[in-house]
Amino acid sequence: MTPEAPDAPAGTTPDSAPPPAPRKLWRFAALVALIVGSIVLAKVTGVTEQLTPDRIRGFMEGAGVLGFLIFLGVFAVGELVHVPGVFFVAAAILAYGRGLGGVAAYVGAVLSVIVSFAVVRGVGGQVLAEVRRPWVRKILDGLERRPVRVVALLRLILWMAPPLNYALAMSAVRFRDYVLGSALGLILPIAAAALFFDWVVATFLS
Repeated sequence: MTPEAPDAPAGTTPDSAPPPAPRKLWRFAALVALIVGSIVLAKVTGVTEQLTPDRIRGFMEGAGVLGFLIFLGVFAVGELVHVPGVFFVAAAILAYGRGLGGVAAYVGAVLSVIVSFAVVRGVGGQVLAEVRRPWVRKILDGLERRPVRVVALLRLILWMAPPLNYALAMSAVRFRDYVLGSALGLILPIAAAALFFDWVVATFLS
């Protein structure tokens, strides 16, 4: 008689089994290469130096009705290559004023962190979800229990920090919870930046 293959763990099938470790390592390596490569390319080409609040505002105003769409696209790309998000917030307020500019900055901020999440998870997967170190698991367990609350709190403190985008994308947090938590957590920081715009410029952009 031919020995039968061992049964798959409950709740899994051959098609749904976790990918082999080498594949995960390759995905993580591809993610590191993408992030480092994009940052280096942006530095070498001078993109990060050119994306100042005044230049971004110039793009927006010069493009007319398409200026806002250009702003959203540049904001999303800038977030990936580590251009400080405050540059784009300032550019929106300079171009549209505190009220409308604050709204534009908020929409751009939420969209930019969503794009970062999609790119990082699409390339690197959820490698952090399988880390078993106790201190990492403690953090991840809190994120899994209250994902919206934890993401919102992290956004409130760290705003649009790219490393936060990467870490959340590589965790097990669901896309819906990530979007909702980010949208809630960014309201107060963007509103404060618009309200205290002169202080923001003097502190971060001077």
